[in-house]
Amino acid sequence: MATRAFIEQTGGLEVLRLEPVKEQTPGQGEVWINQTAVGVNPLDVSQRAGQAPLRQVPTGLGWEAAGVVAAVGAKVSGFKEGDRVAYMMGPIGAYASGRLYPGERLVKLPDDLSDEGAASLMFKGITAEYLLSSVYPVGPGTRILLYGASGAVGQIMVPWAKRLGAYVIGVVSKSSSVERARKAGCDEVLVFDAATLAENVADITRGQKVDVVYDGVGKVSFQASLDCLRPRGMMVSMGMTSGAPPALEIGTLNAKGALFLTRPSLAIYTADNAEYQARAARVLAAFADGVIRPVARHSYRLDEVAQAHKLLQSGEAEGAVILRP
Repeated sequence: MATRAFIEQTGGLEVLRLEPVKEQTPGQGEVWINQTAVGVNPLDVSQRAGQAPLRQVPTGLGWEAAGVVAAVGAKVSGFKEGDRVAYMMGPIGAYASGRLYPGERLVKLPDDLSDEGAASLMFKGITAEYLLSSVYPVGPGTRILLYGASGAVGQIMVPWAKRLGAYVIGVVSKSSSVERARKAGCDEVLVFDAATLAENVADITRGQKVDVVYDGVGKVSFQASLDCLRPRGMMVSMGMTSGAPPALEIGTLNAKGALFLTRPSLAIYTADNAEYQARAARVLAAFADGVIRPVARHSYRLDEVAQAHKLLQSGEAEGAVILRP
């Protein structure tokens, strides 16, 4: 008998529930995975709280996990019982000790990557990969402003951007996070202050400002982020931890230097399975080359899922958060 965490309605931590689930025989194209580590991400928290859309409730939660293939359905190729695997994105329901999952979306794990490491790397690693390669093609000399440089995604994105040749200005929410952002590889680190951010960025870059801003904060940072961009720079609004960004008059982009604005989605950039597998392969290659590494700093049992969500909500997480089914 497996166990899963689910919600019957959106809301606070109290809506999280656990229930037993019968193990199921995989259908065509499916496998049954006995999961050993589950990644917890800010998207999960937003969906549980009702701040990000869910197709329906009741529903399971979670988009990322690692484990062992226990049974294989018809027309599944490349996997067998006993294989160590991981996945990220669809279908929802990773918060479980075991589940059915589409075989084509699985990624086989290398021997030197632990299950906990995989569950803290896949979602965040692919996030970093598509932001650096597809949303804005980062290369030698690219000037980046990255919010959350001390967080789980930042700890992967910063060294990867540096390997690509970028100059990285990290933004953190408090002074105690500065050293962690520096250790990740940031060239400069700023503690966020909307009133002074653009001026500080201009000083650091000798008036050139940055080519691209990766802003996961949203409401309180949006205007300051726009002011940090060079003419024809790109604003990547990729989160809203402070709330949704304000409405923007389209003419503002022209007035501030013919800026580009995008609101990307990991789901869109991994919807095509071939594209998803290629991104996952690049993440594993970056891991193998020592460019990035998993940072699983917080571990909870599945029945402690509310505590995991509470930690992410607090903004005190110093790396990836995982559940141990």
